[in-house]
Amino acid sequence: MEVSQRAKGILPSATLAITNKAKVLKSQGLDIIGFGAGEPDFDTPDNIKEAACTALKEGFTKYTATEGIIALRKAVADKLKSRNGLDYTIDEILISSGAKHSLFNAFMCLLNPGDEVLLPLPYWVSYEEQIRLCGAKVVAVNPETNLKITGDTIRRQKTSKTKLLVLNSPSNPTGVVYSKKELKDIGEAVLETGLGIISDEIYEDFTYDGIKAESIVGVIPKLKEHTIIINGVSKTYSMTGWRIGYAAGPQNIIKAMGNLQAHSTSNPTSFAQKAAVEALTGPQESVSLMCQAFCKRRDYIVKALNSISGIRCPNPSGAFYVFPDVSDLYGKTTPKGTLVNSSQSFASALLEEELVAVVPGEAFGTDQYVRLSYACDMATIKKGMERIEHFVKNLS
Repeated sequence: MEVSQRAKGILPSATLAITNKAKVLKSQGLDIIGFGAGEPDFDTPDNIKEAACTALKEGFTKYTATEGIIALRKAVADKLKSRNGLDYTIDEILISSGAKHSLFNAFMCLLNPGDEVLLPLPYWVSYEEQIRLCGAKVVAVNPETNLKITGDTIRRQKTSKTKLLVLNSPSNPTGVVYSKKELKDIGEAVLETGLGIISDEIYEDFTYDGIKAESIVGVIPKLKEHTIIINGVSKTYSMTGWRIGYAAGPQNIIKAMGNLQAHSTSNPTSFAQKAAVEALTGPQESVSLMCQAFCKRRDYIVKALNSISGIRCPNPSGAFYVFPDVSDLYGKTTPKGTLVNSSQSFASALLEEELVAVVPGEAFGTDQYVRLSYACDMATIKKGMERIEHFVKNLS
């Protein structure tokens, strides 16, 4: 029995591969410094865990409505109103098994074979695989300046086959955050060209230096009928393993996504939904504390990386990643004789020779960079920076 051609075309997740490899090496007793994981290192807040425990004790362990319990959809609607200034009814909201699942539902219900999707570089690894799985074509779009696209970028790239633009702000892997002015420029181009938008806003609560992440629908309300907003509780509340995400958009598309979900996963985990209600409606102090910690780590890791000759690291405004340019080191050789000539060879040699795990930029469509997550404690970051500095100094 053979797997399908569709399955043969799916590439493994580079971020998960690096994380898993680092875990295997660590289990063998090696002192691995892992900068691969895209999840907060903080525990899920106690009030959220207690809500799940209460749900379990009360026997809330059966099927729920496919689209999610009313209480959670209402909590999402209330959050969209209070945090983003957006008006959505519960019939315009679908709860899924993580934001990645929400994205998959959206792509499957919007794309036909042959459609084109504008995907600004660099992009999160799963966007490309999900789009290709739908039989659609990824059109990788080079950024203009500061790793961002503009409205003119869209006007130049749009063809008769272009169906969607994927917008991720704050961004994984770069941490860039689009301003209101920049979103307005992009939104006007979308309205002119008739594209749809997938707006991935999963990192919206982690921004720094007084910058606030905006939803493009909030900037141009007319875009509500053109946009599917993707979000969830994984990052903001350190609930990555709980697998609760959501989509908000036009009712007909949300209904189609719900129908698809009914024949794939059905409802998200019942008691995790109860926990998500508490996350969205309960105390929010934990979010501020995490954000403050991430900001301190960002400041340290950016300064440390920029102090290493041959590495240039932009200062991200959001998320919890840095995306340094290491291409000036290409062409050099490690003490063990490995030629560093790509982000993959850089990452592989760094893991083998210094036991530091980073994600190669080629996974995000840009080979001159590597991605590091600073969602780990400061002691780990400091040790990792010392090892990276030692690695680079010994290249010849």
